[in-house]
Amino acid sequence: MSERDERLRWWREARFGLFIHWGLYAVPAGFWKGRPVASIGEWIMRNAKIPIDEYEGLAKQFNPVRFNAEEWVSLAARAGMKYLVITAKHHDGFAMYDSPCTEYDLVDATPYGHDIMADLAEACQRHGLKLCFYYSQAQDWHHPGGAGHWEHGADWHQSAIAPEAFAAYLEEKAKPQVRELLTQYGPIGLIWFDTPVTITEPQSAEFAALVHELQPDCLVNGRVGHDQGDYSSLGDNQIPRGPVTGDWETPATMNDTWGFKSDDHHWKSVGDLLYLLVDLASKGVNYLLNVGPTAEGLIPPESVERLEAIGRWMDVNGEAIWGTTGNPWPWEFEWGRVTVKPGRLFLLCYRWPGTLRLAGLRNRVTGARLLADPLRAVPFRQEAETLVLDLPADRPDPLVSVIEVSLAGELDVDTTPAPQSSGLVVLPGYLADRAAAPETTINRGGSVTDWRQPGSALSWTLKLTRPGRYAVRVVLGSPWHRRPPPGGQTVTVTAAGQRLSAMLQNDQLVESPRAQYYPEAATALGELVCEAGEHQLTLTLNDCGEAGEAGLPLAEVQLLPA
Repeated sequence: MSERDERLRWWREARFGLFIHWGLYAVPAGFWKGRPVASIGEWIMRNAKIPIDEYEGLAKQFNPVRFNAEEWVSLAARAGMKYLVITAKHHDGFAMYDSPCTEYDLVDATPYGHDIMADLAEACQRHGLKLCFYYSQAQDWHHPGGAGHWEHGADWHQSAIAPEAFAAYLEEKAKPQVRELLTQYGPIGLIWFDTPVTITEPQSAEFAALVHELQPDCLVNGRVGHDQGDYSSLGDNQIPRGPVTGDWETPATMNDTWGFKSDDHHWKSVGDLLYLLVDLASKGVNYLLNVGPTAEGLIPPESVERLEAIGRWMDVNGEAIWGTTGNPWPWEFEWGRVTVKPGRLFLLCYRWPGTLRLAGLRNRVTGARLLADPLRAVPFRQEAETLVLDLPADRPDPLVSVIEVSLAGELDVDTTPAPQSSGLVVLPGYLADRAAAPETTINRGGSVTDWRQPGSALSWTLKLTRPGRYAVRVVLGSPWHRRPPPGGQTVTVTAAGQRLSAMLQNDQLVESPRAQYYPEAATALGELVCEAGEHQLTLTLNDCGEAGEAGLPLAEVQLLPA
């Protein structure tokens, strides 16, 4: 096992962690001079263009007398989380710990005057959680050499700071503070860097090397920049459509903000949060779920309620999350998701279909049971390479019920797309043969991108178990955060000697927890009549139309029994 694999072992087994965004921005809580400030709470300094001296004044108001490290860490442990990542310094430049290299920190600049990180380190050790630190290595709106200063007329991701000034900031503040975090609080699980902006590859490499020099077992996340991390980060709240290659993590919010905002009441339901936890685990992706405490030091009750509910579910079903690997079938199932441990499949069911059919399983099944009632067997039979489970009428959990399937031998799965329980066939873009569209790529969300060339085509091989009429839908996945995918492209589907052509109207919005942040939309093309057996389906891009350079960001093609 490599050094990197050894470092990652605990993280791969954890699957679920707590993110904490806490800082001076909790004082204004989304308002400045009586007016609400749009966007996320921890960016209020930049979004409201608050002068440094005025923002510094928030430190005198920050007195979190109700902070209790034991309460925070025990809540994370009860929720089934295995690591805790807290903002040691966000982009506002304020250190949330006792930093010897500056007095602009929690101990020296606030009436509270106490180092919360020492308390958290002790509590994490008691509960067996890994303590980890978020650190903004490039953006610093307080230091004159930090990236992201709005007064320089640049977008935050296009720093106008002179390279010499930025290098001085790294040496005077960023590197010394990373060193402090790794030498003052005992073993640290990982350093969660963010927004590398215009940091150079050698600078990113220097941060990674510094972390590994001081604590060889400490992980570095991908946002250190230039592929220098031990693992990679998806976009904020980004949920990939299918399997990912390598080690990935999704940071996610319970409402819309990361840092506390008093007017953000857009709370996701427990059902949606469980959906995302299960969905990510089925793709081998870690879920880093955020809370934003108040300036008093309290985690909002809405967050507490949701974490307690997730914890109750994990008490029963955590075995299907911790230490698992992703779904061996490279697509999503309409009834739920699949995770794997040696000799076992876990079927995590959002829906309870009565009869569940799992095509393509070549192993002999030796048993099936409910995790919520381990002594209760689930009747099953195997029809060639299809496992058929007769589910009990009463589902164990109203949100996600889990069936454990025991297997003989090493897992063996046929990954050719085939009908699911309802007859639906899903043809994901990332499974397409793209030889006739060589310009295309697959983005980290799992959609086909850079598809612009008229006449280029994608194709899939699929198996149909019975003849029938199928409605064809084309689903587009937006590559942009909270912007709909472009429409107006004309396409042709060819299969079983038939052709369907249409303009993509995107008139059917896809509603799912994933599509909340990266929207998806579908267009019905018409119907095909197909015999049982193996088929090839081809999707040809005739013209990009109104989409222009945005091209056709294909998520999947669906065949629905008509």
